[in-house]
Amino acid sequence: MTEPQGVQAFHQLELDAGRFLIQRCTACAKHVYFPRESCPHCGSGALEWTAPKGTGTVYAVTTVRRKPAEGGDLNVSLIDLDEGVRLMSRVENLAPGTVRIGQRVQARVQLKEGRGLVLFDAIEGAAA
Repeated sequence: MTEPQGVQAFHQLELDAGRFLIQRCTACAKHVYFPRESCPHCGSGALEWTAPKGTGTVYAVTTVRRKPAEGGDLNVSLIDLDEGVRLMSRVENLAPGTVRIGQRVQARVQLKEGRGLVLFDAIEGAAA
């Protein structure tokens, strides 16, 4: 069996190793996330991988209601990284109903069954 290839496979391999990377276009200098083969801003194929600061702001949030036997409630948040990209994730260090728009957060990679996932923790006392 061959190794998965392409930018999304590379991205997942990096997450599985505990590293969160995003792309940056060397032609227009804008950041890109989710990984792509070409820049959605200018069309260039000159994308490089870079480690973001990992800090961002909650743009939108909702609480998914689940039975306690199914893991209980969880939040689903859209996070704007300081680099200018938006991604969907969860804020993990707060009760789901207490995550608020405008909250400052910090990214981290969590490994579950060998697979990396980008999650966020609220930065105490920080607001947008």
